[in-house]
Amino acid sequence: MAFEKSLSLFSLLFCFLMLSCRSITANSVEAEALLGWKASLLNQAPLNSWSLHNATNKSPCNWRGIACNHEGSVTQINLTSVGLQGKLYNFKFSSFPKLANLDLSNNALFRTIPSAIGNLTNLVTLYLYNNNLSGPIPKEIGNLKNIVELDMSSNILIGSIPSTLGNLTNLSLLDLYNNNLSGPIPEEIGYLKNMAHVGMSNNILTGSIPSAIGNLTNLVWLYLYTNNLSGPIPKEIGYLRNMGSLAMSFNILTGSIPSAIGNLTNLVTMHLCSNKLSGPIPEEIGNLKNMVNLDMTYNLLNGAIPPSLGDLKKLAFLSLSYNQLSGPIPKSWRNWTSLTRLTINGNQLTRNMSEDFGVCPNLTYIDLSCNHLSGELSPSWVKYKNLTGLKLSGNLITGKIPLEFGQLIQLAVFDLSSNLLVGEIPKELGSLTALYNMSLNGNQLSGRIPSEMGKLSNLEILDLSANKLTGSIPEQLEDCSKLYSLNLSRNHLNGSIPFQIGNLAELQIMLDLSFNMLTGEITPQLQKLHMLEILNLSHNKLFGSIPSSLENMLSLTSIDLSYNNLVGSLPNNKAFQQGTFVGNKGLCGKAQGVQPCNSTPINNGEPKKRHNVIILIILPLLSALILLLLVFGISSFFCLRTRNAEGQRNERNKDLFSIWNWDGCISYEDIIDATEEFDDRYCIGEGGYGRVYKAYLPTGQTVAVKKLHKLEDGEQIDQRSFRNEVRALTEIRHRNVVKLYGFCSHRRCMFLIYEYIERGNLANILSSDEWAMELDWVKRVNIIKAVAHSLSYMHHDCDPPIVHRDISSKNVLLDSEFEAHVSDFGTARILMPDSSNWTELAGTRGYVAPELAYTMRVTEKCDVYSFGVLALEVIMGRHPGDIISSLSSSSSEGGQNLRLKDVLDPRLPNPEDQVGNEVVLAVSMALACINVNPQTRPTMQHVSQKFSARMPPFPKPFHTIELSQLMEFQV
Repeated sequence: MAFEKSLSLFSLLFCFLMLSCRSITANSVEAEALLGWKASLLNQAPLNSWSLHNATNKSPCNWRGIACNHEGSVTQINLTSVGLQGKLYNFKFSSFPKLANLDLSNNALFRTIPSAIGNLTNLVTLYLYNNNLSGPIPKEIGNLKNIVELDMSSNILIGSIPSTLGNLTNLSLLDLYNNNLSGPIPEEIGYLKNMAHVGMSNNILTGSIPSAIGNLTNLVWLYLYTNNLSGPIPKEIGYLRNMGSLAMSFNILTGSIPSAIGNLTNLVTMHLCSNKLSGPIPEEIGNLKNMVNLDMTYNLLNGAIPPSLGDLKKLAFLSLSYNQLSGPIPKSWRNWTSLTRLTINGNQLTRNMSEDFGVCPNLTYIDLSCNHLSGELSPSWVKYKNLTGLKLSGNLITGKIPLEFGQLIQLAVFDLSSNLLVGEIPKELGSLTALYNMSLNGNQLSGRIPSEMGKLSNLEILDLSANKLTGSIPEQLEDCSKLYSLNLSRNHLNGSIPFQIGNLAELQIMLDLSFNMLTGEITPQLQKLHMLEILNLSHNKLFGSIPSSLENMLSLTSIDLSYNNLVGSLPNNKAFQQGTFVGNKGLCGKAQGVQPCNSTPINNGEPKKRHNVIILIILPLLSALILLLLVFGISSFFCLRTRNAEGQRNERNKDLFSIWNWDGCISYEDIIDATEEFDDRYCIGEGGYGRVYKAYLPTGQTVAVKKLHKLEDGEQIDQRSFRNEVRALTEIRHRNVVKLYGFCSHRRCMFLIYEYIERGNLANILSSDEWAMELDWVKRVNIIKAVAHSLSYMHHDCDPPIVHRDISSKNVLLDSEFEAHVSDFGTARILMPDSSNWTELAGTRGYVAPELAYTMRVTEKCDVYSFGVLALEVIMGRHPGDIISSLSSSSSEGGQNLRLKDVLDPRLPNPEDQVGNEVVLAVSMALACINVNPQTRPTMQHVSQKFSARMPPFPKPFHTIELSQLMEFQV
């Protein structure tokens, strides 16, 4: 009996030892695999705890980011946002058979995803989002049959979505948005019946939406926006009865909206804008009782608006703009109680404007412009006390502007232009102190401009042109100190131009007083308008000479003084040499259509004095010229000697390369030696066109070197990108643009040499909790300002203008003082005035302006949009993603008004006082920049100037500010 007990104990001990040995063996294999991967990384500091010297055994279970099961096998690797830089190639996936959770998100991993990842057959979650991973998604991903959540978003993945994803039948979340994926959505997606969330937006997917998507009956949200998807919306979408959010905007979808969409009774948000959808809006849309946010702008929808829309009592945002809708506005809309924003401009709707919208106490914005609305404006509209925007331009509205409109004290945008309004401008409108845009042009308004307009201290745009206004221009307008554009043309105004107009220091876009009956002389005070670009005083009765001091108006790009009674010589200014002055018989100068002035008579009384002046001018200039030639000669001699010596030492490299740089004496060998022939150890990043290396030169300087990729046949991937970057950066001299020091151009090797920016790109900093917390609100606002200033310089101070085309957080570098520098000009475009500037789509997905998906025409407004996305990303601490498609709404996904404080980066405390005011300005400008209509986006020059000026405090406490309120302060 004792023997049997001893044998049993021995057996148990033997089993325990065997299990321990097996566990130790597994630990050892996993530890070696982790250490091997660590050794391949470019920065190993985040993984300092990964060391066998600090452990009592070979188990990695106590290492940073590692978790194990009770047997000691690694089951979780969580290294999100630790700043990893390197490849996955050396990660031995086969060494982790028990791994269930792998999170490497928010780092700087690059190169391809190895096919060996398919060995992780027990994986439940895989997060690789927000890295620089490139290449295709390996088809072996289909081996991960236990996976529930798969997120590879915000990388630079290419190729098609593998059909093997259909094997992942447990998958509930699939995020592939913000990549460069192409090809169709695979039919096999229909096998994923447990899917709840699908994100494929911001790619270049083509083909139709597969009808098999109707099998995903558990789907809660489906994001396919900003792709090239075509064909109809499948009727099978009506099977997705659990759907809460549907976004298919910015594609080329055609056909009608299926009536089956009325089955989606849980739908809260539906965005179908910027497609080619046609036919009527289905009546069944009235079944969507939970709808909060509905956007169908920029389509080809026609017919009448269904009265059933009035049944959507939770609707807060409705936009049906720029379609072909017609007929009356349904009276059922009076049932809305939650509506805050109504936008249906650009159709052919009719309505008697003497009616109002009934019970809409929360209505803050109305845009019914460019329709066929008639009738008179009703005084009862003043009950919408929260109204911040009222746009009714381009209609057939008659009658007078009600005096009661002066009670809409929240109003910021007031646009009644291009109607049939009569009567005087009510002086009561002077009470609208929040107003920044008043456009009453194109009506039949008469009487005087009320002096009370001077009370509109926040007014930036005033357009009263094309009316029948009389009297003089009120001098009180000088109190509108923020006026950015003033147009009083095509009226019957008389009297002289008040000198007070010269005090409008912010006036930039235009001062247009043409086609009136103004008399007197041109006031020299206009010289104070240093930022003014367009000056039009034509078709008046002005007389006298043009003040010579106006030649100091260096920002002028267009001037028209034609058809007046002006005499004398033109100011010596480029704008005046290119201006229009016909119809003035007494003018002379260098402009076209103007007689040249006679030579100035010689004053024979002071020949000696003139001679002395000439000597005083010529001698210093001559001495300076001789000194410059001497310095140039000595420099050339020594540099030539250096080059000759270098050439003798490196005869074998003769004609191998062509290099240009800042001192002319750095050799190709210096770059090769400093990077050890571009070894991976010196790589600090990778993009679509090349890899970036850090190089320490013999001169003691540190530079960044971008080496362009090669194709398999040895050819460079894109020489045009190389030439673009060189050409753009040799034209740019701005403190917030990375400096180009040199380049090497040869078919065997092409690289560019830049100044080294210490902290790297903004995307990596924002993705790291530790680094992001160093980036306080002051630094973040300064980053936004710096990018704005650099883009303003490129767009408005370079001739011809330069468009970057790839503004993103990965292309903004921060130096040791957190100052921003815009980089990567590989896709930059120089806008030639004699070119149409059409091009292929370029840029980083998620930052590309929506109009480029269908126009392909490059303008400065493309950069403006990208800047807006970037600014929001800096404030939010992450890419705004899908929130962009709903920012035209005042509601969040949950249907509530989205407050500014709720979108701020939660890693920082809320900003206070003046810093909070700066954040408010940054967000309001960002919202203006991401407007879907490029014409309504501000210029970068305007944005830059806004950041340079001191903004008065926002009229509401910071914690109560809503994004919808900030949107009304767009320009």
